[in-house]
Amino acid sequence: MASPTFDPDQVRRAQDGDERARSDLLERLQPLLRGYFIKRIGKIAEVDDLVQNTLVRIHEGLEDLEKPGSLKAFALKAALFELQDYYRGRYDMKEQLYNPDLPPDRTTDPDDRSAEVDLETALEVLSPKAQRILELREYGYKYREIAQMIDTTEAAIKMQVKRAFDKMRDALGAWLGLLWMLWM
Repeated sequence: MASPTFDPDQVRRAQDGDERARSDLLERLQPLLRGYFIKRIGKIAEVDDLVQNTLVRIHEGLEDLEKPGSLKAFALKAALFELQDYYRGRYDMKEQLYNPDLPPDRTTDPDDRSAEVDLETALEVLSPKAQRILELREYGYKYREIAQMIDTTEAAIKMQVKRAFDKMRDALGAWLGLLWMLWM
């Protein structure tokens, strides 16, 4: 099957707000992107999510495309960025399927004293903003999405998360050290 070509005039119409042209372009990009991801990571469940995330990137960045004749290259570069996020472990599904009626997948060994650590206490050392950011990360939102919600940059969110985890680790370490000394 021949690689799809994209009419620069249709790309310009999509950039100018023609929803039908935009929708058609995104629909025609799907098989190309699906093939790109399958070739690189195989037929796994994440391919559909990667294709969808790439289409969102293209949709959001289409107005910035300066050369309408290079839509395919633009789309494949967006796919490359998604693939890099996937390889770096930054890719997560947004929905965590959780059934409160079932026991958790992991259990803690009864002799493990860290089971006594109160996470709420550790979270109290954080600012409300940092707590909110960690909560959004736990829900599966990407750094970029959190930055948009909080009206800041992605880099600032990443730094907040790093500092929050450092602060919590220090607080938990001190608390566990105290517990360890009491148990001895």
